[in-house]
Amino acid sequence: MGNACSNHLGIPPAKGPNAVGCTDFMADHTAQGSFFRLYYPCQPSEKAQQPDWVPCVEYFNGLADFMKINRTLSERIFNYLFGSFKIPASVDAPFKCNDKCPVVIFSHGLGAFRTLYSAICAELASRGFIVASVEHRDESASATYFFREKTASEKENKNPPKACGSAQDHLVREWMYYRSLQRGESEFPLRNKQVKLRADECIQALDRLTEINSGVPVQNVLQTQFDFSTLQNSMDLCRIAAVGHSFGGATVIEALCKEVKFKCGVALDAWMFPLDDEIFPRVKQPIFFINSEKFQWAGNISRMKKLDSAGVQRKMITIRGTVHQSFPDFTFLTGNWIGKLMKLKGEIDPEVAIDLCNNATLAFLQRHLGLQRDFNQWDPLIDGQDENLIQGTNITVLQSPM
Repeated sequence: MGNACSNHLGIPPAKGPNAVGCTDFMADHTAQGSFFRLYYPCQPSEKAQQPDWVPCVEYFNGLADFMKINRTLSERIFNYLFGSFKIPASVDAPFKCNDKCPVVIFSHGLGAFRTLYSAICAELASRGFIVASVEHRDESASATYFFREKTASEKENKNPPKACGSAQDHLVREWMYYRSLQRGESEFPLRNKQVKLRADECIQALDRLTEINSGVPVQNVLQTQFDFSTLQNSMDLCRIAAVGHSFGGATVIEALCKEVKFKCGVALDAWMFPLDDEIFPRVKQPIFFINSEKFQWAGNISRMKKLDSAGVQRKMITIRGTVHQSFPDFTFLTGNWIGKLMKLKGEIDPEVAIDLCNNATLAFLQRHLGLQRDFNQWDPLIDGQDENLIQGTNITVLQSPM
């Protein structure tokens, strides 16, 4: 995959003191297994390879389906625009961290997948976190895959088609693409079912990390070079948070309700529609809503405010000049004209916006995970104290259920 128009565009490198490594992990080859991209502090190396931002062409096909455009045409366009970009992390680099790492489980938005939020995940890893970016199998991702056992005839085929990633010889890859609403289908039952499954997948990812941390031998279906045994006793499992964007923001809230091991959550421009109202009073952990200026509306903000609590910190800020796509990596990878046409860019410099988002997130995580770091230097951001921030929301909400 190649890109003739990369010039100065690219995903910004992480700013923390640690070099960042990444690897993919799949436990259980079926659709019910756990699948995530893991970001972690690593040993720096000049020879390290960076992974492709979009792992293979099937993800371009999934994006085309999600956007309801022709696959053949879009494959050429996407490959031209995005095909040569790399993630700012070293593939399968050896893990290295002097202290135990707090853990973040990250949940992607509707039509996204595990690699599209690397500017956020790599930044957290550079600050000493281990981050599992889950690829959801609820048919809300543009594309994802699992494996099935080969049939007898497939086993006889000595020249199987080339596929992205590698797995054991007896397995064959099966792709799962985004499921659109059917004509006349009510949206809430589908999205509510999906958000519950997504939360379960976040908890499942945490369970796999817990096993890895305890030294339980794990089999990675994907045959990467990373040695997971080096992560034994590397994680601080008393300090775990959930972070997610859009549908992933709703997933954060659902996951906090289901699993008290998550000590707090950060919801980036959360889409609250999929959630049952009855879960709001059951969420006991601190939550930080970081919103864009252009995406939110009164009904969605009203649902966020249903989580307001006298006893638990619930914070909200809005980043001026941002759009809904100011959080995924797309915002860094298009020029101004295409970026604004496709609503991938707002009026603010994308790097300024993501720095505000990441630094505010780090300050909130330090506060509520009890970290002894220097992230409290960004405490004012939690209260919207910056010229590019609004405390609370820019949306007028007539009735507040506070």
